[in-house]
Amino acid sequence: MREIKIGVLGLGVVGSGAVRILQENADAIAQRVGAKLVVKKIAVRSLDKPRAVSVDRALLTDDPYEVINDPEIEILAELIGGVEPAHEYVMRAIESGKNIITANKEMMAKAGHDLMEAAGAAKKDFFLEGSVAGGIPIVAAMKESLTGNQIREVMGIVNGTTNYILTKMTEEGAAFADVLAEAQAHGYAESDPTSDVDGFDAQYKIAILASIAFNSRVHVEDISAEGIRGIEARDIIVARELGYRIKLVAVAEQSANGKSMQVRVHPALLPLKHPLATVDDVFNAVLVRGDAVGDVMFYGRGAGSLPTGSAVVGDMVAAGRNILAASTGRIGCTCFEEKRMLSVDVLESRYYIRVRVDDRPKVLASIASIFGDNDVSIESVIQHLLPSAEAEIVWVTHLVREKHLRAALATITKLDAVRAVSNCIRVAE
Repeated sequence: MREIKIGVLGLGVVGSGAVRILQENADAIAQRVGAKLVVKKIAVRSLDKPRAVSVDRALLTDDPYEVINDPEIEILAELIGGVEPAHEYVMRAIESGKNIITANKEMMAKAGHDLMEAAGAAKKDFFLEGSVAGGIPIVAAMKESLTGNQIREVMGIVNGTTNYILTKMTEEGAAFADVLAEAQAHGYAESDPTSDVDGFDAQYKIAILASIAFNSRVHVEDISAEGIRGIEARDIIVARELGYRIKLVAVAEQSANGKSMQVRVHPALLPLKHPLATVDDVFNAVLVRGDAVGDVMFYGRGAGSLPTGSAVVGDMVAAGRNILAASTGRIGCTCFEEKRMLSVDVLESRYYIRVRVDDRPKVLASIASIFGDNDVSIESVIQHLLPSAEAEIVWVTHLVREKHLRAALATITKLDAVRAVSNCIRVAE
C-alpha cells in the first residue's frame, strides 16, 4: 500500500492528539484513505520535553524548515498557533509543494486569505477544520454539504471556557471572578484568560465562519467583540426569572440582498426554547440558517487534544484522498466577494437593561420618558426593592436600533436618582 508522508509543526495539545489518533487508528485510516498516512517528521521547540504521546525521538527536530523543505512530505500540519512564525512557515510550505492542514484560528482570521490564495494557485489543498470548533465538522459542512444554500445566519457558542463559566454561574449562583479562578484551577481557562473572556477567541472563529458562509473576506478588526467580564450573578438570576439563559454568542448575519453583513460577539439572553440555550459546560454548538435546509445545528466538544485532533486527522484523510485522486486544490478559497460590514450602530435588537436607582417618586417615569424620546419602546418592566433605600429596575425592550439605545442610556446615567446602569445585554429571538 502506498504511503503518504506527513510533517507536523508542533506537538502540543492538538499535535499530540492528532498523532495519537494516527497511531491508534492507523489500519482503519489506511483502509479509508487507500494509503497509509505516515508521520515522517515533527518539529518541536524542545527535543527533551516530556510528551503526552509516545513518538520515536528520531522523528523529532527543532528546525521547522527540516520539515517544510523535506521533498517526501506531501501534507504539512501547522499546529503551533499564533500568527507568526506560523504564517511564514505555512507560506514556505505551500511554495515547497505541500498540502496544508491547520488548526490555527488566529492566523486564519488575521492573515489566512493570502495563504489560501497561494494554496489555490499552487493547486494544493488547504484545510482548517480544527481552527473553529474543535471536533465539530462545521467547516466541511458549510464548504460542501450546504453549498446549495444561501446562508443567512450563523450563530454559535464557540468558546468552551466562557460557556463553562456561565454554566457554573447559572447552576451555582457564583460570581464571575470565583468561577474563573475555579476554571483556571481545573485547566479549563488559561492563566491569562483575556482571549477567552473578552471575546477575542470567539471573534477569530466567527470571522472564519462568516467568510465561508457569505463567500466574502472578513476583516477581524471590523468585528465587534464583547466578553463576559461584566456579567454579574444578579443578571443570571433575573434572566432566569424572565425565562432566559445568558450565553456568549458569536453571530454572523447576511443582509437580504446579500451585499452586506453584520458580524459580532457578545453575551445574549437566549429564550429557554432556543437551540443554543441548553448547550452547557465546555461544549460548543453552531446553528446555521439556510434558505433551503432551514435550521441545522452542529454540537460537540469545541476544544481539547482528541476532539481537535480528530478534526485535524479528518482533514489529513481528505487531503490524502485528493492526493491519490490527483485532485488537490479542488476546493480553494471561497472568499470571492468583498461584502460591506455593517456597524453595530445600525443593529436592531431587543435588550435587557438593569438599572439601580434611588427609591423615590417619579424615577421610573423620568427614565421611561427618556426611552420614549429616543425611540426605545419597552416590552416589559420589573422593579425590585433593594437595601439602603434603593430599587432595581429591569426593562426588556422591543426591537430598537443600537445607537438609539446608547443615546438613551447616556442620558439616563446623568439623572441624579440613577446610581448605575448595571448592565445592558442583547436579547436573542
